[in-house]
Amino acid sequence: MSPEGIAGQLGAPLIIALFVVFYGGTLLVSFTIGKKKENADGYMTAGSKIGFGISAASMTATWIWASSMYASATSGYTYGVSGPIHYGLWGALMILFIYPFGRRIRKVAPRAHTLAEVMYARHGRSSQLMLAGSNVLGSVISLTSNFIAGGALVSMLSPFSFQQGIVAIAGGVLLYTLWSGFRASVLTDFTQVMAMLGAVVIIIPVIFFAAGGPSIFTEGAANVTPQQQSFFSSDAFLNQGAPYIAAVLAYAIGNQTIAQRLFAVREDLIKPTFITATVGYGATIIGIGMLGVMALYLGIEPAGGDVNNLIPQLATTYLGPVLLAVFFIMIIGALSSTADSDLSALSSIMMADVYGQNVAGRKEADPRTMLLVGRVTMIVATAAGLYFASGQLNILELLVFVGALWGALVFPVIASFYWGRITNAAFTVAVLSALAAFVPVRFELIPMTGPVAIVVDVLAVIGVGVVLGLMCFGFFGLRVALMVGAVATVVVAPFGIGFLHDYTVLSASLIAYSVSTIVSVAMSLRNRESFDFSLIARRTGDFDETDGDVPDDVTAQAPTH
Repeated sequence: MSPEGIAGQLGAPLIIALFVVFYGGTLLVSFTIGKKKENADGYMTAGSKIGFGISAASMTATWIWASSMYASATSGYTYGVSGPIHYGLWGALMILFIYPFGRRIRKVAPRAHTLAEVMYARHGRSSQLMLAGSNVLGSVISLTSNFIAGGALVSMLSPFSFQQGIVAIAGGVLLYTLWSGFRASVLTDFTQVMAMLGAVVIIIPVIFFAAGGPSIFTEGAANVTPQQQSFFSSDAFLNQGAPYIAAVLAYAIGNQTIAQRLFAVREDLIKPTFITATVGYGATIIGIGMLGVMALYLGIEPAGGDVNNLIPQLATTYLGPVLLAVFFIMIIGALSSTADSDLSALSSIMMADVYGQNVAGRKEADPRTMLLVGRVTMIVATAAGLYFASGQLNILELLVFVGALWGALVFPVIASFYWGRITNAAFTVAVLSALAAFVPVRFELIPMTGPVAIVVDVLAVIGVGVVLGLMCFGFFGLRVALMVGAVATVVVAPFGIGFLHDYTVLSASLIAYSVSTIVSVAMSLRNRESFDFSLIARRTGDFDETDGDVPDDVTAQAPTH
């Protein structure tokens, strides 16, 4: 099916009605929680009292975005049956791996609003600005990506243009998020994730049986290679699974949209929240990715040569108007839930990190001015996202760069919450060194031959040990983490050296981890003083005189102190 054949499947009146129902409903939710006198802390973290159901749904909805749906289907189409599993499973497990670190972060900074704010309390301004700056860039790029995905979907399925699509989506998201900030984001996330999960449960089986059911896999076997048929495809693991493990761990630790939910949920509910989000994300994304596997077995060629068209192609081919409208809501819900999280994250960074600590100072910060800063930030960020999206820019390389920046930050950030000897200088130099090593490898600025290739492979092998060690550290402690990291490095070294440099994305990501770890440890070992972690709680906290409050249905079961 050509792009022209897909276009206009949903008429203008139906598209307008869907937008009115979806964004009108979310706006109504926002109105119901609106307050005449808004609270700065509530605007940023909902008073740190969000209950289990809302927080788990919000975490799931934020992690599922339109690009992740498309990417999972692309992985299925490219690597076969194991592609969506590598994409969805590792992404889901990364949510799970966050929670032990999250409990430690909340223990030392129970009333913080951003990770960068905590880094300021722990180290100083340079560490804070590195984390805050990476999140500003990352959230604007994410916002742009979601606008592009939404605009493309609107232009593909309706008579409206791409430009009209991105304006409608940007306006809808801004409208319901602007007044109540993060509280509006988390409460609308619940509705959005329910709509997404319901749509997935209906749409995937309908497409599967309409396309031929189980016979797809027997009749279409000639369209796939042995690697694409295997659940244990080495091609899928090295090109999709392994790089994704490194990338998602970086996004999980460094991303303010995740940290904001960590600071918002009740501290005693962190574990069940993250476990539930793990299951919800994994089931949804793996299920959506199977649409790509179906397209592979059916021998479908992507419209216009763009694999991002695979999901809309299957939807328009096998779904009637009613289910196609449900599909449209599913994608719009996915991108809106992430876009409003990006707006909330950006507003919190500008409120707490820029104005609250670097302009006015914590003691002199005016909560009313903070609210104004947050709302102006949302408007400016939406305008910036529209500007970049209107050019339909290829933002892949920027996303790669931000992912690398977060990868370079992972070890220094985690170590800063456990190890008293790591210093601000070690943090800063380690991140800059990791970026300096990452860029020439990832963008192939130097030839991967001879001694250079060997050095790259050695650092990448060390990176494998760092990643696996960090995963184990949160759950099992330092001794197990060191053992796992050392064993992994030794086991991978014989075949990894001389081999890993051929996989540019994987080796570059691993180098970011290894270099930042080596440099930060080497510099910190010279420091004989140990940081007093109790200082972080005293240096962070509410900006309002009273706690930020949230609706009764969100704070149900909140403990009394």
